Amino acid sequence: MSLTHPPSEEPFASQKQDDRSEGANEDDFDLIMPGPMEERPGSTPGNVRIRVTLPRNRPFHHIKEGMLEATEAADMPEGSLARTLYWLKRALIGIPIASIQAEGERLTKFKALAILSSDAISSVAFATEAILINLVAAGSLYLGLTLPISLVILGLLVIVTLSYRQTIPAYPNGGGSYIVARENLGILPGLVAASALMIDYVLNVSVCVAAGVHNVVSLLPALQPYVIPLDLALVVVMTILNLRGIRESGSIFALPTYFFIVSASLLIVVGLVKAYVFLHQPLIGQFTPTVQAIEPLSIFVILRSFATGCSAMTGVEAISNGIPIFRKPEPRNAAITLTWMAVILGSLFLGITLLAMTYAVEAQPSGDPTVIAKIALHVFSGPLIFLFPLFQLSVLGILTLSAETSYAGFPRLAYLLARDGYLPKQFSLRGDRLAFSVGIITLAVLASILLIIFRGSTNALINLFAVGVFVAFTLSQAGMVVHWWHLRTTERHWLRSLLINGVGAIATGVVALVVASTKFLEGAWIVVVLIPIIVLLFTGISHHYEHVERERITAIPLHPKDIHHRLIVPIAELNLAAKQAVAYARSIAPQVTAVHVAVEREKAEALRAAWDEWQRSLSAEELSSLDIIDPGQRLPLLPLLDYIDAAHKQHPEETLTVVLPEVVESSFRRLFYSPKILGLKATLLFRPNIVVANVPLQQRASTGTIPTRPKEIHHRFVVPIAGLDRAAIASLAYARSISAHVTAVHAVVDEEQVEQVQASWEQWRQK
Repeated sequence: MSLTHPPSEEPFASQKQDDRSEGANEDDFDLIMPGPMEERPGSTPGNVRIRVTLPRNRPFHHIKEGMLEATEAADMPEGSLARTLYWLKRALIGIPIASIQAEGERLTKFKALAILSSDAISSVAFATEAILINLVAAGSLYLGLTLPISLVILGLLVIVTLSYRQTIPAYPNGGGSYIVARENLGILPGLVAASALMIDYVLNVSVCVAAGVHNVVSLLPALQPYVIPLDLALVVVMTILNLRGIRESGSIFALPTYFFIVSASLLIVVGLVKAYVFLHQPLIGQFTPTVQAIEPLSIFVILRSFATGCSAMTGVEAISNGIPIFRKPEPRNAAITLTWMAVILGSLFLGITLLAMTYAVEAQPSGDPTVIAKIALHVFSGPLIFLFPLFQLSVLGILTLSAETSYAGFPRLAYLLARDGYLPKQFSLRGDRLAFSVGIITLAVLASILLIIFRGSTNALINLFAVGVFVAFTLSQAGMVVHWWHLRTTERHWLRSLLINGVGAIATGVVALVVASTKFLEGAWIVVVLIPIIVLLFTGISHHYEHVERERITAIPLHPKDIHHRLIVPIAELNLAAKQAVAYARSIAPQVTAVHVAVEREKAEALRAAWDEWQRSLSAEELSSLDIIDPGQRLPLLPLLDYIDAAHKQHPEETLTVVLPEVVESSFRRLFYSPKILGLKATLLFRPNIVVANVPLQQRASTGTIPTRPKEIHHRFVVPIAGLDRAAIASLAYARSISAHVTAVHAVVDEEQVEQVQASWEQWRQK
């Protein structure tokens, strides 16, 4: 989108009247300009006809007044290396999707269930086993307690589901724990919830990938030495698939999710029918005392088993947090999908537990073979044995791809935090496929680091699991209690809703304490320590943005007439690049000084002679001064910076611009030709209230000459803006103080911001 300020209108009245032309009132900045014009002889002597060649691949086309849409040609980079990388990116990620097509990238309930529920549904593959492993410490005789513990977890699932069904209509734009806690409990609880969720999202990817690779290695033991490379390769594959966009990744990941749901349902139905119809087994099988107790049965053992089994609850919040990815009506579709997920999760979890009790399946501390594999061997035996490898394949698929819930939740949570200033703004930008690419890549990097640190061990990673998610659950439900209390005078059923969320807050709070205390020494302490550290990181980023904003709103001229220019041009020699840079500076203002640091005295004297000779060839209106600095024993850069700082302090009322001449245009070649320029530019970027301008040495396509005189330079400015804040206005004022030809350009990365930016622009122009 381009927002063009007509040159004749205030508040940007140019100080340089020589830039104005008779037709300057018209917007002559058209990105869809025709190609070159060619004169040809007419049909009769003396006549001339003009042939205009239109470009085949236009970079933009008009949507409406002031609105442009970029085409594929605008996205095409220049240079062979850049084009090769571009086509490689397109092959991996896919063709870029226009922002206006974002609505088409939303998900149906069928695909959303596969993406947002894969984490929760996959937990049935190991949740029952987690309970059994902890209970076996008291001996095999007490493994029958698995069923009542599972029923308590199911009750907790019902409470949490009902609570989040309350949250979805109350926060139709995404009612994740962060939003609910921040708006109702305050910023600090909101950041705690966000920190806890982000930790669990990263852990979920690590655990799921490690579990998937563990299953592959169990089938192919020869791959054991390559566990970590396989882990990292799987993370890379999932990252690439998610960078292709949520709709496409949903289509890919739907198959393994529903394959597991069907396979697990078949396992439960066949197993229960086989046990109770044909074999007439009791509900709880006879666990033979094959494992001796290593500690007595205690409330601590039971609570530890319950806490570990609560891993079945991870991922439940993802649907509430991801409401915006649903098709309209979003809240209704999200609520229906949440109910589907709870029913499927509860049914599969209870069914697997019943089968474990019925067939008296015990868990191995090593986890090999798994409980669910033992159950499948019991059920799919005899003529049904062919179903066993298919079921194991479905388990492998769901465990591996259940990380997709994190890939959907983490980037969106990072987007919300970035929008509120608690993460870098890059996390709020969408990529070519309208996915939050920075969040996706960050999640992959963090998960890969964990996999390397813990060497792909599922048992080591699982101990860190579930603490954060129940902290987030608790804060979310407590926030909803406050929400309903505030609506008690306007909401008819506020008390019922408050009680539902209140019970949810108490239940999940108790579970959070149980999980943290029982698993603290086994690794949960890491999460407990990380949460406040991440909160401090969030607040530090927020304070940085607040500091930058305070700096931006102090002593910044917001009107062209308030800007008075002074320019400094560092030069190493008087070549064409230096002359062009000085001419550029002199075309802006008469207060121009070229500066040379005399590392070699003879070279400095030759430069002075060449400078004086060049100045004599110019008119009085084009003259500039040259200062030569003797650095003494210091590095050349330091006295130059001191000179710039002194000039800035001596003329604080003027806007100081440092113009840097560039020898070549290619970014790659600058590394060889202009390392000093790059270093100086990088240093000046941290100098407040100093403008840095690069003037590359490039030939004009039309004349083949290089402008070395101010009158040969005509300015046109394009100012990219994210919004109409003070920084954008100051940039526009700076450009407008130099030239009448100024166009502000806003690239649409979020459709919701378009109307806001346009309204702000029109309101500002009318002032």
